[in-house]
Amino acid sequence: MATTRPAADPESNPRVKAVFDDIRATRKSDFVNNLWRHLAFDAALLERTWAEVKEVMAKPSALDPLTKEMVYIAVSVANACSYCVHSHTAAARAKGMTATQHAELLAIVALAGKTNQLATALQVPVDDAFDAMRG
Repeated sequence: MATTRPAADPESNPRVKAVFDDIRATRKSDFVNNLWRHLAFDAALLERTWAEVKEVMAKPSALDPLTKEMVYIAVSVANACSYCVHSHTAAARAKGMTATQHAELLAIVALAGKTNQLATALQVPVDDAFDAMRG
């Protein structure tokens, strides 16, 4: 259950409308998802969050868009964010993620979770070869 109720007409606020318009233009879609609608209760928070998402996820960079979405899925699984798992899985599929790639991603996420827990439980010391400060 949501902790905020989206406004009936969030775009009556010009700051919110500007962000929603930019979301539509950037994503080339009329769809503004529930995360943005719920963040619209605070125009400043909405603006800051969208600016960061746009900078990291939409701006061309060393990582291709599909890789970014797959990383986002993995982190969302680790953080147990159902909303983000769903939205970024849909985005990854739209960017070309195949069923085989999705299955491999989930196998990696599961393996990383297991080995992270084992290393944590055993309190395994970091090898000198892995310590970036020593190299």
